[in-house]
Amino acid sequence: MTAIVERYATKIPEVTVLFWIIKIAATTLGETGGDTVTMTLNWGYLAGTALFLSLLVILVILQISANKFHPFLYWATIIASTTAGTTMADFADRSLGIGYAGGSSVLFVCLMATLGAWYWSLGSISVATVAAPKVETFYWIAITFSQTLGTALGDWTADDTGLGYDGGALLFAAALTVLAAAYFFTNVSRVFLFWAAFILTRPLGATVGDFLDKPVNDGGLALSRPIASAVIAIFIIACIFILPQRAGRHPGQAETAP
Repeated sequence: MTAIVERYATKIPEVTVLFWIIKIAATTLGETGGDTVTMTLNWGYLAGTALFLSLLVILVILQISANKFHPFLYWATIIASTTAGTTMADFADRSLGIGYAGGSSVLFVCLMATLGAWYWSLGSISVATVAAPKVETFYWIAITFSQTLGTALGDWTADDTGLGYDGGALLFAAALTVLAAAYFFTNVSRVFLFWAAFILTRPLGATVGDFLDKPVNDGGLALSRPIASAVIAIFIIACIFILPQRAGRHPGQAETAP
């Protein structure tokens, strides 16, 4: 009798360099896209949050209902989570007066609680196991909290610390470089490194997005938010078309065969 370990495809992409390139672009789009609706179109943070959060819920339901990995559906859901994260963080930080530090602290606790509940319930928070509705639900809740945390953290770093948008972007890029070095040269937990990188790519995208569209007097380039959003969206679509992705895989239960 020979033990065979089957491998089942998840409904999320393999974590490769391309994954991180699209993720950073998606988080930047989330910042410029969210600001387009709330500021340029003057919807305000509450209406913007209602719009993008509703879209996110619909896309998460479609993602969980899907029977296989669909690149456009997955990345559309990621983009919805990051735009919703932008408007939710801005609403909490500015409209509710919590402030960037307070918002970041609350969201960090929420994210840690989600990851803790996920681990306690299923024994792992590895994205390699995201292949069942319950795991996917935890995954998308954690994703949404991480995207929202990233927005607040990016704003806090750029505004409250005095680093500015370019300084904040350089800081988070340096932190991601450290994580990449840890991945290639150490045995640090890959699960920890994934979530750390996923969280830090969001404030990187937030500061880059703000650097692109904020007024020159505030340290930005004052580019058109709708145009910047359209260019980034085209870049993401091109990446998906030109460099096809495949679903990540995870080990299934061992089966015996003759």
